[in-house]
Amino acid sequence: MPAKIAQFILVLTLSPFLFGVLNRTKAFFAGRKGSPLLQLYYDIFKLLRKGAVYSTTTTWVFIAGPVVSLSAVITASFLIPWAGHPAVIQFDGDIILFIYLLGLARFFTVLAALDTGSSFEGMGASREMQFALFAEPALFLSLASLARVTGQMSFSGIFSTGVINFWPVYGPVFFLVFGAVFIVFLAENSRIPVDDPNTHLELTMIHEVMVLDHGGVDFAYILYGAAVKFWLLGTLLAGMFLGASSRGWMMDSAVFILQMSVLAVIVGVVESTLARLRLLKVPHFLIIALALSAVAFILTMRS
Repeated sequence: MPAKIAQFILVLTLSPFLFGVLNRTKAFFAGRKGSPLLQLYYDIFKLLRKGAVYSTTTTWVFIAGPVVSLSAVITASFLIPWAGHPAVIQFDGDIILFIYLLGLARFFTVLAALDTGSSFEGMGASREMQFALFAEPALFLSLASLARVTGQMSFSGIFSTGVINFWPVYGPVFFLVFGAVFIVFLAENSRIPVDDPNTHLELTMIHEVMVLDHGGVDFAYILYGAAVKFWLLGTLLAGMFLGASSRGWMMDSAVFILQMSVLAVIVGVVESTLARLRLLKVPHFLIIALALSAVAFILTMRS
């Protein structure tokens, strides 16, 4: 139990650090020094000391949006294993609850955006739901494929069996699943080529345009929730390259943190070398993820 509590605390503590690694990678490719690795920590603490301003047109839904979204992703972090070790909470079918918790976070973010009555935020909410129509089934089919291959119905069961040991037999399935989850990972975290979290042009923004009216503590919740979500979905990718736990909790944790940092670097490289897709092309990009996950699931049915 102490190890499970420690790994939960590490997830909540280290999540913003990955954005620091990502931004420094992008700065390297741009020939800049870049912001400090702990910049997001500074931003969150600064926002927590500020008050929030609410429009007279908004209701309690606008205030509840960031709180419920953050609560949902933190609850989801209880279900994700750490470095191949069991999660804090585990049970058969927790992969379904995980997807629903992410869906709950998105739902309240969209409701808060619509509650403002802003045409721009409504446009962003519409785009978010359209892209989720393809991203969520792709993630579900990918996790279902991993469950069939490993014979486990929970995250802890899937990733504690040493997924990397299944690669020699199920290599094509894992290759397809990794591709699908990586595309969903980029889309869900508003990264290039799907979205650019640093843009300020409302006509092309997706996620960021939905949170334009949030400030102070509410915006701190949004930033922190985005960092935790980045970590959780990244864990699914890193977990596919974990062997059976045998080095001890400390060594496994060090290897896992290194894997997550490498993933942040990879995302930084992708954002530095690719251009953002046109909005009309984003559904096509997500359909690729859906097709990859569907083919992977079909292959597991035939094996």
